[in-house]
Amino acid sequence: MMATISIDLNASVPAYRQIVDALRHLLVNGELKPGDQIPTVRQLAIDLGVHFNTVAQAYRLLADEGWLDLKRRRGAIVLDRLQPAAPSKKRQQQSIQRLRELIAQLQAEGIPANQIAGQLRALAATLIKGD
Repeated sequence: MMATISIDLNASVPAYRQIVDALRHLLVNGELKPGDQIPTVRQLAIDLGVHFNTVAQAYRLLADEGWLDLKRRRGAIVLDRLQPAAPSKKRQQQSIQRLRELIAQLQAEGIPANQIAGQLRALAATLIKGD
């Protein structure tokens, strides 16, 4: 059984991106394991109240990253993904830029910088413990 994900249809982040981020979180944290089947595109679209193309786009992105094997009419299967190679300098810069944009979005929503920084430190500490 897949952990429940939710999205905010009123958020400035597109729904497909919210789906990708939520599923990637479950994948990285091992809540979805290789061999697990996730809902079909249509079923997840119904569950989330979005168009099926929105979910299909999210699934395709995760398949391109090597997380999912897409099976027509049968959902998607989580793959045993090898540890990715170190990203290129350009990819690292793009990821840092995305993080900066997310921080700016949080600030624009009224979250104080010290609260954001505290959460980032806490998240970083859990990442370091995992190594």
